[in-house]
Amino acid sequence: MISRRNIRVKVMQTLYTLATSESDAVKGTRPGFALLDEKIAHSIDLFTICILYTFKVAQYAETASRNRAAKYLTTSSDLNVSTKIVDNEFMKQTYANESFVEKIKEPRINHFIDEEWVKKIYLLVEKTPEYIDYISTDARDAKSEKAIMQFIWEKHIHGNEGLMEHFTDEFADWEDDKEMTIVLMENFFKNQSKINFLVPVSGEKKEYAHSLLNTVQEKAAYCMELIEPKLMNWDFERVALIDLILLRMGICEMLYFPTIPTKVTINEYIEIAKVYSTLQSGQFVNGVLDNILKELEKEDKITKEERSRKS
Repeated sequence: MISRRNIRVKVMQTLYTLATSESDAVKGTRPGFALLDEKIAHSIDLFTICILYTFKVAQYAETASRNRAAKYLTTSSDLNVSTKIVDNEFMKQTYANESFVEKIKEPRINHFIDEEWVKKIYLLVEKTPEYIDYISTDARDAKSEKAIMQFIWEKHIHGNEGLMEHFTDEFADWEDDKEMTIVLMENFFKNQSKINFLVPVSGEKKEYAHSLLNTVQEKAAYCMELIEPKLMNWDFERVALIDLILLRMGICEMLYFPTIPTKVTINEYIEIAKVYSTLQSGQFVNGVLDNILKELEKEDKITKEERSRKS
């Protein structure tokens, strides 16, 4: 479920937490495997919460129908609130996934669902042309069943500025994990059937995550020996800590992860720098890593091998 880029981000965040924390408890977790695993698991919590918010909005149609029918003075529209979306096929397929059902039983997942926000979003959704068109017929097809759920997520949950501010207030890592969660949601709507919500990463990816974290820590001094000469035109004190962490991670991948092509490594860290660091960080990381790679290749220190593809 979680990609290698997601893992790189989680390793970066773990290294940043270890470097900046004043807590002895956190510092004592070096090399930080438990902290890294916790951050990966938390990403799946946020992903699950976003799915559940989407489904709760759809399910609120039943509550709305019941509430309006119970009004003292009812109108014909009160008595004919459509509940078609409650039996949405895309939603039902997700609930057929046993790992999803088990995941949403976890108290911390439901704790973050604010029913007032669910109601507020539903009342917005039900007035939209997209929703009115969806309930205008009893017919169901896979494309429209998925499309209405994706519409709720993209336009009325992710696209709702007030709700996103609420997420920022409620979820400590939302700003760090927002981009990752959006990608996970995009992949969810492409194919939700193969997701295991209880196993966020395969054994291979977990090994990669732990190995990358450990290697970056063990080789910290050597990496800085390679980095510092390339900073002559930069004020070292003003170089963002995240950029230095990404450079160390990139160097370690180039040197000690023979199945990952150097081009892939550099491109990945450029993109992460653009999202998680300063406006100039992508260009900075690109320039420094490219110079270091040329130096390492000249010294014949880069050895790469064909990587067998695994799921």
